[in-house]
Amino acid sequence: MKLTGILAVAAAATVAMAASAQARDQIRIVGSSTVFPFSTAVAEQFGKTTDFKTPVVESTGSGGGLKLFCAGVGVQHPDITNASRRIKKSEVETCAKNGIDKITEVKIGFDGIVFANAKAAGQVKISRKQLWLALAKDVPANADGSKLQPNPYKMWSDVDPSLPKTKIEVLGPPPTSGTRDAFAELVMEHGCEEFAGVKAMDKKKRKAVCHGIREDGAYVEAGENDVLIIQKLVANADAFGIFGFSFLDSNRDKIQGSIIEGTAPTFESIASGKYPVSRSMYFYVKNAHVGVVPGIKEYVAEFTADKAWGPDGYLADKGLIPLPDADRKSTAAMANKFAPLNM
Repeated sequence: MKLTGILAVAAAATVAMAASAQARDQIRIVGSSTVFPFSTAVAEQFGKTTDFKTPVVESTGSGGGLKLFCAGVGVQHPDITNASRRIKKSEVETCAKNGIDKITEVKIGFDGIVFANAKAAGQVKISRKQLWLALAKDVPANADGSKLQPNPYKMWSDVDPSLPKTKIEVLGPPPTSGTRDAFAELVMEHGCEEFAGVKAMDKKKRKAVCHGIREDGAYVEAGENDVLIIQKLVANADAFGIFGFSFLDSNRDKIQGSIIEGTAPTFESIASGKYPVSRSMYFYVKNAHVGVVPGIKEYVAEFTADKAWGPDGYLADKGLIPLPDADRKSTAAMANKFAPLNM
């Protein structure tokens, strides 16, 4: 009798949960911490100006968001995921295995990855080669990099006498972050391949060497909370942080971006492609949820309207570097008809 009662209660709870899930009337968005402020601004505007509920936006990191997004179809899974890098072929394949065969990709604009410190400290001029030498797990033991050793550098000045005589301490994103992926590709790979011996390695070994981050405390994984990184930089003038340009732009009273290979991170330098650590940003829509979860069509229309993502839109105030006019127009057209992704 007790067992029957327990099973009955469990069944009732399951039915209640299923009914609740089927009745979801609020868009759920996950993904990149870099895209998070832009997505949140659109969600808030959407909630204020339409009859739909304000979407729920979570900062899970690009990789974490795509993992949640690709887990399946149904209102227990997210409708949209933000990403500060393009979706990988392997992730598209995971989506397909789980019944998600139609995804719409929306490129929203550009961002720069900054290497920043507190304004109380001096602004640093640095190269990608120097950054790799400071942060890599293994570094060259000889001139051409054909022999490697565990990273021995403790001070920035150990890497290059022109750099500060302070301990290497960098607060950066975890492996689940699109910012980490982009930093590895745009900074670490570029820096390590300046050594002929590393560049000559086979692809698999070269990637492991170039992307490997030291684990001796010099690099601290600070999670997906970029606001927390900024607070820590203000508290410790010797530390540096790695995050998206939008967070620098909205906190210029507290922090400053380093000059990388002669170029400072500014709206203009990123838009022109002059700043060497620039990337594209995206969001992805699960087409099977369109028309099931109310408001997805309207949310996409809000995001891709010039009043939002245009040069004079409210997202520019948040630090978004917009796509060129022609690209914005064609991307909006494809997004609003939910054209499936073609890799």
